[in-house]
Amino acid sequence: MPGTVLLLAAAPAGKGCLVDAASVLPVLAAVPPAVLSGTETANVVELADPLEPQAVLTRLRAAAAAPGPLTVFVTGQLQLDRRQHLPHLALARTTPATVRYTAFPWHWFRDELRLRPTGATTFLLDLHADQETWEWLRANPLDTGRNNAVHGRIAPPPARRTVAAPAYMKAVATILRSGHRPPPEQLHQQAIGRLPQESVGYALTAQGPGAGDPHVLISAAVAARRHGDADSIAGHHELTAVRAHGPASEEALHWSEVRADLAMFAGDPARSCRAWLAVATTRLAAGQAPDAPAVEAAVDRAHHQWGRIDDPARARELGPALADLRARVPGRREGALDHVHKHLSQLQTL
Repeated sequence: MPGTVLLLAAAPAGKGCLVDAASVLPVLAAVPPAVLSGTETANVVELADPLEPQAVLTRLRAAAAAPGPLTVFVTGQLQLDRRQHLPHLALARTTPATVRYTAFPWHWFRDELRLRPTGATTFLLDLHADQETWEWLRANPLDTGRNNAVHGRIAPPPARRTVAAPAYMKAVATILRSGHRPPPEQLHQQAIGRLPQESVGYALTAQGPGAGDPHVLISAAVAARRHGDADSIAGHHELTAVRAHGPASEEALHWSEVRADLAMFAGDPARSCRAWLAVATTRLAAGQAPDAPAVEAAVDRAHHQWGRIDDPARARELGPALADLRARVPGRREGALDHVHKHLSQLQTL
């Protein structure tokens, strides 16, 4: 089965730039795709200094949908948004004041890849953090998803008025140009070993969950197209969590979100949309803010699935509830509520 490789290098233009992220792409591009992926053949998608977070999200979703192994190389810098203090990958137009709207929220990686089979996704990261984010990382791990292997480093801010080099990723690329791809953990150790100790910062290494994790069973069922079995496993854990912690608990809502994603994988966008609407409504009723990441993600995913419903009657049925939620949760994409109203009007004529 062919692999997929996503090469993402991003940093702000101008004085806010901490790392010359794009300089690593020619070195990585010189590596044969099969070596980048560790498979016999591979498709490579390159994103050099992208401008819009939605463009990155579109490419990430396409990569996540590929059935084979996925390797994600990310080079760039982390910044926190001023409203929620959550990490984002800064893009070309990002400034400290516009992080929320012009940078890529880091939790989107986790959200888009969480139902890929365990062991099928590997991240290699070379990230620099500004001072505020560096302090935040002392108390908060960078969450890239429980199913994914993660290797790399997060470097501290470079000296004032200097732009750092992506030394870790260049070391990775240099090793791979030999034509041999060692296992990711060995590749990571070899690359880290080529860096001065003071430049390593936080070394990242995680192998993903063990065989006893129920998410492993669910991912295996999805990969085998046993969608009913996958939903049954998730439903059992959802019911257990509701009984133990309540329907608005994070434990129960996690499994509700898993089931919403499973409906998407099963090709049932109406069921997925309805489930995401229920998750968003429950979170709001529990007092979560309309701009909380989990609330925004639920409404965004409900909106995305609603747009994929082929049956006009089912789309009309769910449209008003989505419009009500969109009025409360506009999200990051301008014109989302207008899109719902426009699509609803079109549906009324069918």
